[in-house]
Amino acid sequence: EVQFVESGGGLVQIGGSLRLACVGSGFAFEDYTIGWFRQAPGKEREAVSCINSSDGGTYYEDSVKGRFTISRDNAKNTVYLQMTSLKPEDTAVYSCALDFKSGGFPPQNYWYAYWGQGTQVTVSS
Repeated sequence: EVQFVESGGGLVQIGGSLRLACVGSGFAFEDYTIGWFRQAPGKEREAVSCINSSDGGTYYEDSVKGRFTISRDNAKNTVYLQMTSLKPEDTAVYSCALDFKSGGFPPQNYWYAYWGQGTQVTVSS
């Protein structure tokens, strides 16, 4: 069974940092592009950052470029999202999923499946 478990979220002040982790199981982790997505209340899910399986190429949504860094450790079946200079608009539930279409970048939500439960990130003043 394919499964993702996210962790690392929490409450942080404006300008603070968090490191999210996404652990995958039940599939050949090293063979898939993995993406981090977020969904705020009343908004649609959006792709935040993705990392591919072949050369470690990455994608970042414009609003997080220069502030977020995605990385992966295939030996640990884990993808990380280092978030710095956090803003209130980053508040959302962050979850990860795999690209089963091998669609590339920019990512389309319908290419991704097996969403985890997510981890809540709240940025307050």
